[in-house]
Amino acid sequence: MNGLESLVLRNRLAQAGFEPSVFRYPSTQADIGEAAAALAIHLHGFGAGPVHLVGHSLGGLVILEAFAARGELPQGRIVLLASPVQGSRAARAVAAWSLGPHLLGRLAALELTRREPRTWHGERELGIIAGSRSAGMGRLFADLPAPNDGTVSVDETRLAGASEHIVHDVSHTGMLMSAAVAESLVKFLGSGSFGRS
Repeated sequence: MNGLESLVLRNRLAQAGFEPSVFRYPSTQADIGEAAAALAIHLHGFGAGPVHLVGHSLGGLVILEAFAARGELPQGRIVLLASPVQGSRAARAVAAWSLGPHLLGRLAALELTRREPRTWHGERELGIIAGSRSAGMGRLFADLPAPNDGTVSVDETRLAGASEHIVHDVSHTGMLMSAAVAESLVKFLGSGSFGRS
């Protein structure tokens, strides 16, 4: 998660009894292998765990890569927030421009434009929260199918092997400020379920 944009969500997690920590990675210079390796080192710094992970958008792809490449990481649960795990129509549209890959950055240009389907084979419980409020810059670059969060469509967030998937009426960035998203996140980190009937 990035610093200031996740501040509200981190405060809500802290109020729920968690101890949030921010992991930053250089999405414009690093590739996903380098970012994932740095994340693995960061996670080992917490000791035996459990260590839960929350990744927003591209951050979720870094988490998936860390576990695909390195199985021996602290125990805990994972929640992805609006992560385009099946690629991004908006990013593919931008990447087609002459300066598109430069604007996206190295990591995003490679990972968000891929077309190979991702699956989750990890032992950790993994939940996904997607948004359905179509308010975001992605709509300017691509014809996103409904439902979408304005940047990522809900179908782009679906991951075979994930424990649960839930959709909230929030935009791509708005989900970081949403009390309802925070409530679902706290439920999943605590129990491995979003708590729906």
